[in-house]
Amino acid sequence: MTKRDFYEILGVSKTATADEIKKAYRQKAIQFHPDKNPGNKEAEEKFKEAAEAYEILSSPEKRQRYDQYGHKGVGNNQGFGGHDMSMDDIFSMFGDVFGGGGFGGFGGFGGGSRSRGPRQHRGSDLRVKVTLNLVEVLNGVEKKIKVKKYVPCTHCSGTGAQGGSSYSNCSTCKGSGHVTRIQNTLLGQMQTTSACPSCNGEGQIITNKCVHCQGEGVVRDEEVISIRVPAGVGEGMQLNVAGKGNAGRRSGINGDLFVVIHEDEHPDLIRDGNNLIYDLYVTFPEITLGATKEIPTVDSKVKVKIEPGTQPEKILRLRGKGLPDVNGYGKGDLLVRVHVWIPKKVNSEERKLLEKLQASTNFIDGPDQSDRNFFEKVRDIFD
Repeated sequence: MTKRDFYEILGVSKTATADEIKKAYRQKAIQFHPDKNPGNKEAEEKFKEAAEAYEILSSPEKRQRYDQYGHKGVGNNQGFGGHDMSMDDIFSMFGDVFGGGGFGGFGGFGGGSRSRGPRQHRGSDLRVKVTLNLVEVLNGVEKKIKVKKYVPCTHCSGTGAQGGSSYSNCSTCKGSGHVTRIQNTLLGQMQTTSACPSCNGEGQIITNKCVHCQGEGVVRDEEVISIRVPAGVGEGMQLNVAGKGNAGRRSGINGDLFVVIHEDEHPDLIRDGNNLIYDLYVTFPEITLGATKEIPTVDSKVKVKIEPGTQPEKILRLRGKGLPDVNGYGKGDLLVRVHVWIPKKVNSEERKLLEKLQASTNFIDGPDQSDRNFFEKVRDIFD
């Protein structure tokens, strides 16, 4: 199913500022909040859709990739850059949009406060560089890379607790991870929700920390990650591999892995977007009499015909011999720029032939048969 444009979802323009995007998301979240639309699956999906759009557009880095490459630049069409996120994940990640009080209690919403649950730690994102040659850009490729990162501790299954069961609910927040305060003001009662100061919003306290990870739930290690790079990528493009960044502390959410594409220069071909450029040098007799030349493409060779009288700097276009578009919109062309090779030095015999050519009056209006015979001699000499 084709995903909707993120700007359209939030109802903002592509030039919207960060504050305008935040304000628009806040309005959408209030409109489709589950507490305001109990049992309404359509509203719930729109609520998640708005959260996904905000996750991408609120990040300058992700927004830049989305503007340049569309949905392919920020994930794999699973939502949230590749992760499936629950409602609690959304409340946990974007509650700060509502001033630190989460969604609960804002504007009533059924007269109650939504339980946000304990805070989940999110691992940091990682960035690696992958170098490709033009053949790999042409066809796409699967790369296996070794990444040094934080992974879940195998001794405590990532919980941070020795034996995996040494947790107890925080006595301050009763395991909820947050505390709610009600203050009387001139405008009436005001309710605020904040992270529990006793457990730092985790809801639980470790009574016996794992000795291998010191209670963090993560350790430093290496992981071999398989990355599928689509055809048509270009220098500087970033691919998002969801959930392959650093592991989150204490069974938290994994960060993402951003793969930055570096493209090796080809010895003969110059890339210009999806088109390729090849500089073909021919001799003066060849460009005058015509010739057939073999030139390289990315993965093979083809022959091109130089018509008699072709002018220097003419561009010959070989359609479909370029690179594929990363979004699937066809392929570029191979552009052959024709240049005339002029020798820097000539011997005495070559000089005499060239002087004879210079004196030819017939050549002013185009070569006749005698001129052609003459050019054949010149070509033999220069070849």
